[in-house]
Amino acid sequence: MSWSEPLTVAEPGAAAGRHVTHPPAPSVAHDPLVEVQDLFVRFPHASNLHGRGAAAVDLPVIKGISFTLRRGECLALVGESGSGKSVTARTLVGLAGAPASTGYGAEIRAKRLRLAGEDLLSFRERDWLRVRGSRVGFVMQDALGSLDNLRTVGREVGEALELHGSLTRAARELRVIELLRATGVPLPEVRALQYPHQLSGGLRQRALIASAIACGPELLIADEPTTALDASVQAQVLDLLESLRTPGNGMLVISHDIGVVARLADRVVVMRYGEIVEQGSAEQVLHDPQHAYTKSLLAAVAAVHVAGASLGELDGGAKTAAVNNGANSSKSGGSRSLGASPRDFTAERVLLKAGGLSKSFLGPDGTSRPAVAGVTLQLRAGQTLGIVGESGSGKTTLIRMILGLEAPDSGFVQLRDKLWSTLSPAQQRAERRRMQVIFQDPLASFDPRYTVERVLGEALEVAGLTTAVARRRRAVELLHLVRLDDSYLTRRPVELSGGQRQRVAIARALAPEPEILVCDEPVSALDVSVQAQILQLLADLKSRLGLSCLFISHDLGVIHHVSDHVLVMKDGRVVESGPVGEVFHHAQHPYTRELLNAIPRLHARRAGAGARSGKLPELQEVR
Repeated sequence: MSWSEPLTVAEPGAAAGRHVTHPPAPSVAHDPLVEVQDLFVRFPHASNLHGRGAAAVDLPVIKGISFTLRRGECLALVGESGSGKSVTARTLVGLAGAPASTGYGAEIRAKRLRLAGEDLLSFRERDWLRVRGSRVGFVMQDALGSLDNLRTVGREVGEALELHGSLTRAARELRVIELLRATGVPLPEVRALQYPHQLSGGLRQRALIASAIACGPELLIADEPTTALDASVQAQVLDLLESLRTPGNGMLVISHDIGVVARLADRVVVMRYGEIVEQGSAEQVLHDPQHAYTKSLLAAVAAVHVAGASLGELDGGAKTAAVNNGANSSKSGGSRSLGASPRDFTAERVLLKAGGLSKSFLGPDGTSRPAVAGVTLQLRAGQTLGIVGESGSGKTTLIRMILGLEAPDSGFVQLRDKLWSTLSPAQQRAERRRMQVIFQDPLASFDPRYTVERVLGEALEVAGLTTAVARRRRAVELLHLVRLDDSYLTRRPVELSGGQRQRVAIARALAPEPEILVCDEPVSALDVSVQAQILQLLADLKSRLGLSCLFISHDLGVIHHVSDHVLVMKDGRVVESGPVGEVFHHAQHPYTRELLNAIPRLHARRAGAGARSGKLPELQEVR
């Protein structure tokens, strides 16, 4: 393992670093670190596994792509779900699948596939074990699935140090705390003792990044590294990723967030259907795109992040959307968005009210810490109430109390004129049909063995449809409602794209004919063009069915677009609330202004922006 200077990160107020001496890098900055020429990847038996017939067997998922990543450079792969970005990244670390000869793995061929001059095509598993974690760090998108729920966060982060270093146990524990602190994890000494399921999505993502950078890898691959993070924490992580760049290492970033790409990337590769349709400098690709697909992606960014703009009928990049910045949907001729036009809701009836909600949890150190403290809110008929705040601000705990899944320490929840605390469990179940949830990760909320028909049928049976014929008829109606056809009834979740799964999740939520939809980060894991489609679908359904929405998101652009009213949470408390336009354009609280200022903008990186002066303290070996 080698790099030309110590791993770096700006850490204001951090303790003085302890250092390990590493040999100087043998390669000069700007030398090729990763070389990919005519890479093909196909999964010969994948189609049979998913029941799609033999016709697709010989179609590769990566179709002859070529690119080079040089030392000191950040290269970004962008494109929609299914474009081949993640398969490309996993191929570079030997995780694309078992060899095709096993009957279920990947067939990989290329004219050249090299890491720092080493031929990756010749690697066996023991070679990959030597490289992963030490020379190559990999930050996967699904932090919960990537971390072992049977081990504490501290042990997870320290695993690479244990496998590839010679630090004592005490020294590793100190290093783990420093890594967690450097990645913006609050109370790192406490979090290191917790298990992944006890952390919020954003904290898990930061722990995963800490694990990936533990050994100072030459190549850091970050697959959607900021998907689950709010704007302020995203800014911290982007600062961290920028600071990790040295003349001797390189970074490959995969992201659907164009703001993140603009912040980090020197060069951008745009992929679609396993091919590269455009590549060049970040300045050229983001500000003077040549390919229609690249233009459509950038147009979708504007559609999602311009409040009041029509989302249109984006079809995954096939059309180039024309977006009139600042125009409302009536002017642009599209359907109204969830919160497109100002509306006075004061005369509307209150469907949901919560008052003085508080909840504390006992930590691993025996200390009780408040997760939610004195939160009051109300949701009126036809309104979309946005709830925004950083990871760990209490959003999820608040929603669990509203849904009756968590008992508050104090305060009340009232649905129409009924208090949750006065209802029996059977009455709560009946009332909960009025309020349904769309989760962030529908794949995790579906039984992988179920077909779509069974997923919907289960919800319809709970809603009172007793016959199979009636359930199937209604399932077809629900699929049509979310713009899917009858053929999806026989598919399983793994056979669907992210956008299709989210549409099925929406259909399932609509099965009991609720009055209120609770949308918990419903588009955060989706490509921007698919985000536009799902947000437009929710807008249409809200208008057609007269729904009210609680919309939880860390994406301030999405919150601005969809909400009528917004609550800003920090440390379990509401620090600011009001009409969305007033809060976003005339923020009063410093934290709200901090969130707004932290939103990544579509600007090209400054030359050399990755060269920062702060250093991630290295740990001396303790013998």
